[in-house]
Amino acid sequence: MTNNHALDLGEIDVDGALQETAGRAGITRGDALRRAVLGGGALIGGSALLGAMPGSAMGAVTRATAGDVDILNFALTLEYLEAAFYAEAVSMGKLMGESKMFAMVVAKDEDAHVTFLKGALGSKAVKKPKFDFQGTTAKQATFLQTAMALEDTGVSAYAGAAPMIANKKTLAAALSVHSVEARHAAWVRQIIGHGGSPSPAPSAFDPARSKAEVLKVVTGTKFIVA
Repeated sequence: MTNNHALDLGEIDVDGALQETAGRAGITRGDALRRAVLGGGALIGGSALLGAMPGSAMGAVTRATAGDVDILNFALTLEYLEAAFYAEAVSMGKLMGESKMFAMVVAKDEDAHVTFLKGALGSKAVKKPKFDFQGTTAKQATFLQTAMALEDTGVSAYAGAAPMIANKKTLAAALSVHSVEARHAAWVRQIIGHGGSPSPAPSAFDPARSKAEVLKVVTGTKFIVA
């Protein structure tokens, strides 16, 4: 794709062709929430890829409000998804050059995010779901478009959830990682466009997504299967 808009995860269809999926519009908020249940019957609530927070934030997380725990658990769910996606892409062995380097670096980042969030949440951490990436890791071009969708969606989702984080130390730590996620998004866009289109920075402002919007686009990919 060569357009500059922020590619939506919901634009990835099941055969990996990366085109708009009309069917995702029919997913209700209730459906999205049900699909986001990750064991123990516990519903998880909004945010996005908060990533790995510095060790100094551990105390802030353990003292977080119930709302913050929900936010961090949704962050963990999406980190599970990203970590699994990049790990599978690396293991498939279909990537070359900078694309391979990108996948290897980001795979380590996302794995570190998962490890930290699980440690910070302790017994309150949600379980890892099962994923089916619908063939999107089998070809370099499809992988790159999907990675751009993941990163763009995550950054916009975090922007919508950040104002709801009650603990200021947790928020500060999350913001320090949000910039890394944005760097991932810009890097993959640069690889795809070779400095042209899509632009690494297509707009002066990024849109924010609500919890319901994030759940809708993520579940619409059908990447989370159980």
